[in-house]
Amino acid sequence: MTGPIFTVDRKPTRFPKSRKLLTKHSYNRVFDRPNKSVDSCFTVLWKTNESDRGRLGLAISKKVVKRAVDRNHLKRLVREGFRYHQHCLMGVDIVVLARHGLPLGSNGTITDSLTGHWRRIAKRLGQTC
Repeated sequence: MTGPIFTVDRKPTRFPKSRKLLTKHSYNRVFDRPNKSVDSCFTVLWKTNESDRGRLGLAISKKVVKRAVDRNHLKRLVREGFRYHQHCLMGVDIVVLARHGLPLGSNGTITDSLTGHWRRIAKRLGQTC
């Protein structure tokens, strides 16, 4: 074989450190009087920031999602959803918390839930997704 069978023309989306909440101060800033979006899968806390980019923080506890493999899979799904919608989440810091009863085997339900959260946040910010 000389090359790939097909190619996909799309801009690569990365998740650099500048898109992550990294410090305790950043998380505490969001936890202090946040805006909330809640459904059966996630509680999403958010607050506008001073920059022109959105940043994501994850709080997926061992108490809610027991197995490490499930926690890591869930984090990947959340990061992927955030990357896909980052164009409509500019200037906001977001922390995603998993809720008890999260359907771990259902990627579609999780993705739909996250998409709903991203759209609600964008709508409140006056942006479109």
